[in-house]
Amino acid sequence: MAIGKLQFQLYFGQKAYPISNANIFIVDSISGIPIFDGLLTIDSSGKSEIIDLYTLDKELSETPNTDVIPYTTYDAYIISETFRNVLIKNIEIFPDITSIQPVSLLPKGRSINEFDVVDITPHGLIKENEISNTNEPINSTNSTTNSNSPTTFLLKKPVIPTNITVHLGTPTSNAVNVTVPFTDYIKNVASSEIYPTWPENAIRANIYAQISFTLNRIYTEWYRSRGYNFDITNSTAYDHYFVNGRDIFENISRIVDDIFNDYISRTDFLEPLLAQYCNGTTVTCDGLSQWGTVSLANSGYYPFKILTYYYGDNIELRNAPVVDAIDNSYPGTPLKLGSSSDAVKTIQVQLNRIAKNYPAIPISQTDGYFNETTEKAVKTFQKIFNLSQDGIVGKGTWYKISQIYVGVKNLAELDSEGEKLPIEPTPPSYILKLGSKGDGVKVLQYFLNCIALFYDNIPPIKIDGIFGNSTKNAIEAFQQKFGLGVDGIVGKNTWRKLYEIYKTIEPYIISAPSTPYPGYIIAEGSRGNDVKTIQTWLSAISKKYPSIPAVNADGIFGPLTTASVIAFQAEFNLVPDGLVGKLTWDKLYTVYSNLNK
Repeated sequence: MAIGKLQFQLYFGQKAYPISNANIFIVDSISGIPIFDGLLTIDSSGKSEIIDLYTLDKELSETPNTDVIPYTTYDAYIISETFRNVLIKNIEIFPDITSIQPVSLLPKGRSINEFDVVDITPHGLIKENEISNTNEPINSTNSTTNSNSPTTFLLKKPVIPTNITVHLGTPTSNAVNVTVPFTDYIKNVASSEIYPTWPENAIRANIYAQISFTLNRIYTEWYRSRGYNFDITNSTAYDHYFVNGRDIFENISRIVDDIFNDYISRTDFLEPLLAQYCNGTTVTCDGLSQWGTVSLANSGYYPFKILTYYYGDNIELRNAPVVDAIDNSYPGTPLKLGSSSDAVKTIQVQLNRIAKNYPAIPISQTDGYFNETTEKAVKTFQKIFNLSQDGIVGKGTWYKISQIYVGVKNLAELDSEGEKLPIEPTPPSYILKLGSKGDGVKVLQYFLNCIALFYDNIPPIKIDGIFGNSTKNAIEAFQQKFGLGVDGIVGKNTWRKLYEIYKTIEPYIISAPSTPYPGYIIAEGSRGNDVKTIQTWLSAISKKYPSIPAVNADGIFGPLTTASVIAFQAEFNLVPDGLVGKLTWDKLYTVYSNLNK
């Protein structure tokens, strides 16, 4: 037997809001016997401690053997008083590899004892493999495009989208769509299709092929041009093996962050190569052999040489720009201790904003000088998001900071960090549809973005007050999810349902960036971490509001803390009773969060 490692990362809102108030129990998938005595601790960044788990020997995953499953699986129960319980089945553990299990939690509804179930299907190298990765004709009533002739639907140039929408089934099946960040998609596919115990050169070659195939689908608008509302499927008869909610292997995650916008192309062609591949044992094809890359890597082949072995000498690796990211032009050279530039200032500003949601990240001066505090902030960010902890902002760290910054700012445009618009339950007197503009559309888009934090099938959109195709697609996804007529038009019924769902999640959006409201009145005599949080907020607020006395953050709610709470409540037009209920808790956090803006 060998040892693998497992760590959980709990969040909601596109990883913008970490969750720490949950308990995790782990059992053996086959026997159901608990294998960890006690509860896993979860830090303020939503990450659990890393635990060791028994698994099978590494040699079993280094050579093809269809009779052996070369890893062990475990189930995890995530239980929370605030969020819906989750059962994750069949988490894959490989020897000497850290498996990172992301857990996206939803607000607790009426059925408080039910579990949302994530069932991780068998790994792609042991399931009945149907990978063909071909441009075979796809039936569609909305298009007459033939795959045997060049498509007329091409983007101007290959780009890396911020998000990708995946159809969880064959193209014509009545399956749901999920929208995930592009890098998360590639990490999921790579973790589902190749073993993390393989030589790194083999892993990199496979990931280059996966990236290139995906970008070809996006560049040619292969599905969108045929009337579908997604970019790619998870059917291996057409595309990649994507398993929604599965665990991601740490070494694969690191490699993807390093090369996610590099792709293969023929020397004389613009488009990314439709890099076909198969496992090379039970299924063979004209493209790359997954198991064959292992043999070549063990023979000393580096990734590009492996790719030319399968795709020919007339290929090259190119770099695609990242779109829709904040300050998306990577400066070209890594930023590190001693650097000084506007790019350093950009990173400092973004990390400081992220730190409001992930308080473990220290605040830096936004002066454009990469000092030791900035280096510590970068290292902490890298640790939270499973990057190499070198304190250097290379390409992978740059774009990961940008991605998380977009996530934490996503709702700010109409909420605490931007303009205020009235949010009323009564729908507008007019119908909102494709082409509509104005404040009504902005509120609609705000509703959708809030709801998208909790429902993966609803894509996040830009809040710009313009009802374009992206807003229409998000409305259609919402209508499908909640059993409304799917027409992409917002009439009274759709608006009322939007408002209803928004109100159910609103308290969590307000509270989640720090610690969600614990659910009980905190008053004089109370003790613990919740009291310490209140005292920390009050002490920080007192520096700007002299009428509010500072208190020591000792976790003991005494007379001085009561006096400080009463002064705060009086300052902000709350009932000055010295009791911290939900309204006072949320106001404390809002004022505290706004201090450094």
